Amino acid sequence: MLVSKASRRYANALLEIALGQNSVEEMLNDMLTIKSTIEGSRELLLFLRSPIVKPADKQQALQKIFEGKVSKTVSQFITLITEKGRENILDQIANAFVEAYNQHVGIITVEVKTAKALSDKQAKELTAMLEKTTSKKVNLDFRVIEELRGGISIKIDDTVIDATIKHKLEQLETQFLQ
Repeated sequence: MLVSKASRRYANALLEIALGQNSVEEMLNDMLTIKSTIEGSRELLLFLRSPIVKPADKQQALQKIFEGKVSKTVSQFITLITEKGRENILDQIANAFVEAYNQHVGIITVEVKTAKALSDKQAKELTAMLEKTTSKKVNLDFRVIEELRGGISIKIDDTVIDATIKHKLEQLETQFLQ
């Protein structure tokens, strides 16, 4: 998901507050709650992004939805962003917060594409190998794409290691055409 600069700024500020209050894990859980709630409801996302709905109505709805589910600090944060007219990017702020948290604790997300799903043993071995290689904790984001025909493609930040049969066939085709 694309995250705007404003979302990153809000998320980083929220992480700084959490660090100052020594409540980073609690704040992470709150932001994951917000993220899953918004992702799970297309209607809520459309409601928050609607220019027709008054900001006060959006603020009231968000307070009712998250009342008792998030900390007082996050509740105050929700009030702040609705007052600033930024409730339409609340989902992006939650995603950016999770990214900032992961970066803070040294966790990276690695995108793995395969033609067939990996077994649990293969996934564990791949995770261990990537953690040893990157010296960081690794979260794997698996995607099964049958068009790859076989092999594996691994994306770490901007680096892609493509060892798929589809890629090898494309390389061979290029060589033959030259």
